[in-house]
Amino acid sequence: MQNLPHVSDCLLTVENGVACLAFNRHDVRNALTGTAIVDDIVAVVEWINTSADIAVLVVTGEGTAFSAGGNLKDMRDKQRDFAGDKDTLQLKYQQGIQRMAIAMDKLSVPAIAAVNGPAIGAGFDLANMCDLRIASETAKFGETFINLGLIPGDGGAKF
Repeated sequence: MQNLPHVSDCLLTVENGVACLAFNRHDVRNALTGTAIVDDIVAVVEWINTSADIAVLVVTGEGTAFSAGGNLKDMRDKQRDFAGDKDTLQLKYQQGIQRMAIAMDKLSVPAIAAVNGPAIGAGFDLANMCDLRIASETAKFGETFINLGLIPGDGGAKF
């Protein structure tokens, strides 16, 4: 098997052809913005697509949430991924969270979302980018962009 890719905000394990990527930023409810989780997803998908040893990818969240999606504090305060004029924001989306949807769409093996808690906004979209979703009793799902006057900028409307 090839060397595992470096991940920053996730835990990656591989056993018997199953790669499990667990989001490990429970301090921010595994938010996809303001963390390296999207970078980790893209790196793992690229690695899987070049590895004959992986048969399936499982994504899940450490802690009590699958993923809260976008970091609402950053959205409210127009910080990090949400700072700048419309052209800057468009570029940040393309170079940021939209890479996740493109990667998941190109994933060469089936993906399973093991939803252990809330999957909200872009977190819900990520669960829908997977081929199969398995929900625990504490799972909650929400496509909540409309509550913020937004559309799913991560590509979620496609899924």
